[in-house]
Amino acid sequence: MVYGEFFSQSTLYAAVPDFTPKPYAWGTYAADPNIHFFLCAFVDMDEVTLPDPQKFARGLARLHTTTVSPTGKYGFHVATLQGLVPQYVDWTDTWEEFFSRSLQRLVENEEKAQGPDAEMKQLVSAIFSKVIPRLLRPLETGGRSIRPCLVHSDLWDGNVATDLDTNSPVIFDSTCIYAHNEYELAPLRPVRHRMRKEYIEAYFKEVHPSEPGEDHDDRNVLYCL
Repeated sequence: MVYGEFFSQSTLYAAVPDFTPKPYAWGTYAADPNIHFFLCAFVDMDEVTLPDPQKFARGLARLHTTTVSPTGKYGFHVATLQGLVPQYVDWTDTWEEFFSRSLQRLVENEEKAQGPDAEMKQLVSAIFSKVIPRLLRPLETGGRSIRPCLVHSDLWDGNVATDLDTNSPVIFDSTCIYAHNEYELAPLRPVRHRMRKEYIEAYFKEVHPSEPGEDHDDRNVLYCL
């Protein structure tokens, strides 16, 4: 877990060093092999006031438009986690396939934790057979294309703050993958979060929605799963 975060933050810092704290090291306590640590630069942050939406959007757009997957595929070099759950990171050729495999892992973990459910099984089947092909396949067919870029992958108001020295947004606690850039916006939709629609709107002033553009809001709903 700690190594995954260190590698995520290192990759993020290499891309946008003014948008995230500099990571220094990770390791394991010599006295206790069950305790691990991660060290990064100290940033004096305002974690109460939400960052300026347009400043945040510009930083995020710079991350997405200047990074390229080293393999040309979707995935990541090392295992990263959403909380305690490992993300799917295997290098995959298409975004539809990568997202499907990632969601399948999430569904399997949920079933292990909560037990099987007939209604859920029916809903999941429809998502994989109808919703995902309808919304994601057009991104990379019919002469359209997207490219995998680096995403933080867990951007909500708990992982975003304002640097008090520069008055600029700062992001941290990343769990990076190379993905469709719009995937990054999923945590900005749920009502339980403080950073919401105005941040999505600010982002699309910097980066146009992928084609078909009319599907972008539906893709955002799908990515929230």
